[in-house]
Amino acid sequence: MDLVRLLGENVRRLRIEQGLSQEELAFRAGMKRSYLSDLERGTRNPTVRALGRLAEALKVSSSSLLEG
Repeated sequence: MDLVRLLGENVRRLRIEQGLSQEELAFRAGMKRSYLSDLERGTRNPTVRALGRLAEALKVSSSSLLEG
């Protein structure tokens, strides 16, 4: 599976499990909601900084966002 798509699926799954909207997760991660939406759909390549911010906002390790 494509790594970018896998990241997006994991972020979306964790966000929903934690009961967060895209708006709330984007705020916590310090990014725009549209950028988060693109990441979840696998249509944008994440930066290393974005990966770290998302992991911190979701309270998981960065590597867990890339696990299949």
